[in-house]
Amino acid sequence: MKKYIISDQNGRLDKVISELDPSVSRSRAKNLIDDGHVHVNGEAAKPKYKVKPNDQVEIEDAKPQPISLEPENIPLDIVYEDDDVIVVNKPQGMVVHPSPGHPDHTLVNALLYHSPLSTINGEYRPGIVHRIDKDTSGLLMVAKNDAAHKFLSQQLKEQKSLRKYVALVHGRISEDSGVVNAPIGRSPKDRKKQAIVPDGRHAVTHFEVLERFADYTLVACRLETGRTHQIRVHMKYIGHPIVGDPLYGPRKTIAGNGQFLHAQELGFEHPKTHELMIFSAPLPEIFERTLNNLRLNNALGS
Repeated sequence: MKKYIISDQNGRLDKVISELDPSVSRSRAKNLIDDGHVHVNGEAAKPKYKVKPNDQVEIEDAKPQPISLEPENIPLDIVYEDDDVIVVNKPQGMVVHPSPGHPDHTLVNALLYHSPLSTINGEYRPGIVHRIDKDTSGLLMVAKNDAAHKFLSQQLKEQKSLRKYVALVHGRISEDSGVVNAPIGRSPKDRKKQAIVPDGRHAVTHFEVLERFADYTLVACRLETGRTHQIRVHMKYIGHPIVGDPLYGPRKTIAGNGQFLHAQELGFEHPKTHELMIFSAPLPEIFERTLNNLRLNNALGS
């Protein structure tokens, strides 16, 4: 049994449980509560219960959701493929690899149906050299064998790979370009979030303004490092959170399928031929439609 005492957490019980234990998704927390596995101050609770300071939350050990590494016939948008590498354009809403909160229907499940993958990155992340968030779209490189995986991972470590994103952010950025150099680590207030913290890992993001609107800015972001949620955290840090970001953005935003963040360009040296390869992927339809609406509003307002 897991026991917690509420300190500075607030909100619905199912939300708070997922914050206290990142391995438990909010939907999983709700199921645990509905099934009677969660008690607050000794009494069975409801998901919508609002926690209060000093509440004692007890979560009974329940059978965890099995994680499936079974191949699944899920369509993939493959941009490039050979015997060593796959470059795939991941849609918004798809999780990259299985985890307790997302046991199946992931990119890895789809890739396993399509092709053998490397075995380096652990049992549940075969082939995955780097990740992007569930609600971020765009390009990922995937290794088909261990030699390719080692080579591609070393390029990432040495900051030789190209990873360029396009993001729509709140507010008008006055500078034409800039660099955000601020260390990132787990937030001391919310375990589901990353934050700028003094003892965090070195993190650098380069940005360039592509287009300005009345209340928003379209930017290109290039990763020098690759920390969890890096662009999302850095853009919030400089006062321009990404539009639609449910974790780091404001509640009042443009509706979409998650944050308006797209991994548009990916470049790397091929592990076997050593050729420099650069790929690009078009913006998702909802992203393009939103930009066209903003352009129309700009024109009408001018």
